[in-house]
Amino acid sequence: MSCGRLIRKVLMVAGIGAFAFASQKAAAQEETVRSKIAAAIVMPDEEGRIAVVLDLKKTPSPEIVGWLDKWKEGLIFIYEAEDGSIVPVLMGDPIEGTRKIAIRKLSDDTPVVDGTGNQVGVTKFELDLADTSSSLRKAMREVSDLAALADPDVEKRIKAIENSSVGQRQDKLPGLIELQKIETNSKANKALEQAIAIINLRSDDKAKRLAAAEFLGNRGSLPAFDLLKTIALESKKSGDKEMEKAALLAVSRIELHISRINAAGTLFRGVSSGSVLLVVAIGLAITFGLMGIINMAHGEFIAVGAYTTYVVQNVFASGLRLSPFGQSFEIPGLGLTGTGMSLYFVVALPLSFLVAALVGLLLERSVIQFLYRRPLESLLATWGVSLVMQQLFRLTFGPNNVQVSSPLWLSGNWTVNDVVFGWNRLFVIGFAVLIIVATWLVLNKTSLGLLIRSVMQNRNMAACMGVRTERVNMLTFSFGCGLAGLAGAFLSQISNVGPSLGQNYIVDAFMTVVVGGVGNILGTVISALGIGMADQSLQQYLGNPVIGKILVLIGIILFLQWRPQGLFVTRSRSLD
Repeated sequence: MSCGRLIRKVLMVAGIGAFAFASQKAAAQEETVRSKIAAAIVMPDEEGRIAVVLDLKKTPSPEIVGWLDKWKEGLIFIYEAEDGSIVPVLMGDPIEGTRKIAIRKLSDDTPVVDGTGNQVGVTKFELDLADTSSSLRKAMREVSDLAALADPDVEKRIKAIENSSVGQRQDKLPGLIELQKIETNSKANKALEQAIAIINLRSDDKAKRLAAAEFLGNRGSLPAFDLLKTIALESKKSGDKEMEKAALLAVSRIELHISRINAAGTLFRGVSSGSVLLVVAIGLAITFGLMGIINMAHGEFIAVGAYTTYVVQNVFASGLRLSPFGQSFEIPGLGLTGTGMSLYFVVALPLSFLVAALVGLLLERSVIQFLYRRPLESLLATWGVSLVMQQLFRLTFGPNNVQVSSPLWLSGNWTVNDVVFGWNRLFVIGFAVLIIVATWLVLNKTSLGLLIRSVMQNRNMAACMGVRTERVNMLTFSFGCGLAGLAGAFLSQISNVGPSLGQNYIVDAFMTVVVGGVGNILGTVISALGIGMADQSLQQYLGNPVIGKILVLIGIILFLQWRPQGLFVTRSRSLD
């Protein structure tokens, strides 16, 4: 046997042994918890039960929380054995051939048997609950709070640590200090330091109170902000100038930290808002900016992408029943859950592009091809198309909004120094960058892009050179509509999906394209980010989103009065 194979075998045996040892240890720990809770239940007096429960604080573990919860929820019962002893029991499985249920001992999970060795069966109504009192539940809560600090799940452990500082109870300090000695996770250690400092703000030792105030101020502790203001007020009333000064200094430092958080949050929200605008407007920059078609149905292509995402989600789940024009039919589902279900959005993205592009192709062949160089007619025709499409959405999916759930990998957030970055907002930023790069590559590095640019600059010359302008128009319009479908797929993750989804964004999309310069992709990018940043900044500092949007609109109007051609001027056939 080679040395490498021998090492692998040794590691495998060691791993199996370690797993078995850990399993045995966990089982033994749970059995100990069960036996102690059983002992507490059979104590003849309440003081004894409370004493046994509080004794569990010496060995905190996640198992304690679960079994105490079962006790409080009425899942543990009292059985009086034939010898008169009291046995805490749990309900087991139904006994075959009878209407009774087997019971198992709480202490060791063994079946309860009678004097002849037969399994005991009872009905639920024959047993008494292991009751609790308010004093006993209070003791349980103390033990559960401490036991939660030993939870193997880091997020749950951190949450329990943060909750332990509520009320600034000094009796929780020893457990937190002991946990600090063995905690290895850096985030949990920071939470422990903060919780200990918050509790020390109510310490009898003034030196500890001063040190805690200084630590929390330097840390920029948000949970301690209100408490420090209260302590500053109390110290002022009591004449403790030193403590008042320390608390006020900590408050000022936390306020500075909050201002930095707000600034970073505003910047992030501005970039994400601009990215949403960009995703919505990039398709319009193709159809309106490059082709000169005032497509008032652009918002409905966004809705096409959103509804495509909704259908794909239901296909991955339990299926979908639709009733267009009174004809009901059912789309079967795959019945996926968990990770498999989360992949639905990966499939929905390309499908939303393809479906919206195909619908755009149909619209271009049936209506748009007759309206080139006729902006007023194209505006009216596409407005009518938008009304028809909205009604089709209502007939097919109903007039109410439909529910589209975010996949697991887009849920939650990422927190950096108290600044919260939502995963869905981070995704739209990356998504917008990807769309811009892909659009630029298509327009500048492909034969289709070359044809689009040639037709845009001079249609007649391109036709004389053999370019099939009708086919280029068809593909360009389909591409722009497909990009709108991609926008709808993402918007389904951050807003409601309904027949009027697109109408909420159509005005903003036109403003973005016009401000950036009709037909200029770079101008659309700069315009979207600028409008998004201005909107979020004004909302943050004015405290009123409506006034903020009004000021942004006024700013756009004034800008267009000064520079009606937008940030960048692009020559297109619509301006010839």
